[in-house]
Amino acid sequence: MTRKFLDSTYDLKDPADVKAHYDEWAASYDAEISENGYALPRRAAEALAGLGLSPDVTILDVGCGTGLSGVAFAKAGFSIFDGVDVSADMMAEAKKRGIYRKLSVTEPGEALPDGDYDVIAGVGVLGHGAAPPGLIDLMVEALKPGMILLYSLNDKALADPDYARKVAATKARPDLVLRLEEHGEHLPGIDLKSTIYIFEKT
Repeated sequence: MTRKFLDSTYDLKDPADVKAHYDEWAASYDAEISENGYALPRRAAEALAGLGLSPDVTILDVGCGTGLSGVAFAKAGFSIFDGVDVSADMMAEAKKRGIYRKLSVTEPGEALPDGDYDVIAGVGVLGHGAAPPGLIDLMVEALKPGMILLYSLNDKALADPDYARKVAATKARPDLVLRLEEHGEHLPGIDLKSTIYIFEKT
């Protein structure tokens, strides 16, 4: 019987434990997450497309995992995206898809790779058992005028004051314009929803 990982994900806190968890989960991640109706990548990609962006914008997919967000970006009409993640095993699965221009392993807390990006997207990467609130700061710091930032937080994360404060701080920045805030399905199989935020750097 294939081991299930989702139930134990939200209890993880130590970055080393998180990395080990996703490395071990990599081979069965897509199957288990699909069983639970993972809706966020499609919602995020459609939200980006709804901004009227050119199909050839360059997207940095932060915490790309096995590449489910990349698949969703491609289905929404986008074609150029790079991925970064702390789990080499998850990214090995993403590489098999053959849709990413470049994939890079990063370390927790490390600055995001510098590049000529139009969009920085963190789809499902923030939250308990995944990336800490500080990742929002790293994504904001990497923005240049005209760039778009998309990130999501599930309801478990939004109930945590540390994550909620980062969202409030992002909204309060005078150099960021909130383009979209949308609450909707995340993992229907466990009755979990999430909110997508899209900002534009002025």
